[in-house]
Amino acid sequence: MSRDEPLRVVIACGGTGGHLFPGLAVAEELKGRGHEILLLVSEKLIDSIALKEHPEFRCHKLPSVGMPSPLSPAFVRFLRRAWESLGDCRAVYRRFRPSVVLGMGGFTSTAPLLAARLQKVPSLIHESNAIPGRANALASRFTTRVLLGFGDCAAFFPGRDCIVTGTPVRRNLGDRMPREEALARLKLQPGLATLLVMGGSQGASAVNQILFKVAPLLPKGKIQIIHLTGDRDDRLAAANYQREEIPHFVAPFHHRMEEAYSAADLAVSRAGASSLSEISRFRLPAVLVPYPFAADDHQTANAKIFVAAGAAEMMQENQIAPEAFAAMLSNLLLEKTRREHMGAAAGGILPDDAAAKVAGEVIRCARTP
Repeated sequence: MSRDEPLRVVIACGGTGGHLFPGLAVAEELKGRGHEILLLVSEKLIDSIALKEHPEFRCHKLPSVGMPSPLSPAFVRFLRRAWESLGDCRAVYRRFRPSVVLGMGGFTSTAPLLAARLQKVPSLIHESNAIPGRANALASRFTTRVLLGFGDCAAFFPGRDCIVTGTPVRRNLGDRMPREEALARLKLQPGLATLLVMGGSQGASAVNQILFKVAPLLPKGKIQIIHLTGDRDDRLAAANYQREEIPHFVAPFHHRMEEAYSAADLAVSRAGASSLSEISRFRLPAVLVPYPFAADDHQTANAKIFVAAGAAEMMQENQIAPEAFAAMLSNLLLEKTRREHMGAAAGGILPDDAAAKVAGEVIRCARTP
């Protein structure tokens, strides 16, 4: 293959936002370099909604499902759907003739990667978390190369060619803007310390309930809050802050997250890989509350990397007492020097330009004899 010839790249990235959005970031990077992209996604609603904003990409939906326990009656259905996905992928590959296949994790990636192996197409997986998911642990056995969000994860892939790239962040996430401009866009006050609260796509309700209990304990007249509640609780949150006379910006989601990150002095967040990548990019100190039901408790492992670097504090959800949590937030919000040190540490944890790094490895894998 000529080094200048455009590649045909398959990216399997559906099922959750943590797989889909990094995959889209890599797709945008590769398309910008002149390569042809085919996205393999799941039948879930999140994939359909997100892809409406990306009509420039060819997409194909696979009939895949997450793997239940082998002892579960649902395991038979999983095997049937996996077999259907494998046959579907092989038919798609015969038409598309991919140069390389990239799997972003989850069982939407497993059949595409196995099909690549069967058809002798080079392939890679990307693992965002500090502990790999079951799908990537399985798929790594028949892929050419393993790309990692965190270097600590390499221990789970002994003997494999592992490269730390970081986790790609969405291209529509803008750059840091002046804090005063960001606050003005959110109609918040420049003279107050600003707390950003976000629960992620899973477990947002539990984080919301914690903040409802903490709000009355925060110092009045010194703090304001940006609270992204998820698809419920936004009205309840706004009423809560109104009652406590705390200036606030509340929304289920915010599509210009660079405004929220640029306005914030401190974040309360889950510890999913995508959220941590964005926190690192914006050099934002954080208090991390890992989602307790994440597979293999990987969010706690992610959070520990940030804590060890001095970039974050961590509190387990079931151990949070409102008074102690309020005191932690208040102290951090009012200690500028400490926040600056934490923010600088956050910025040094993950590689810059992860999408470009992943794209570069995809191209290298396709063109290496």
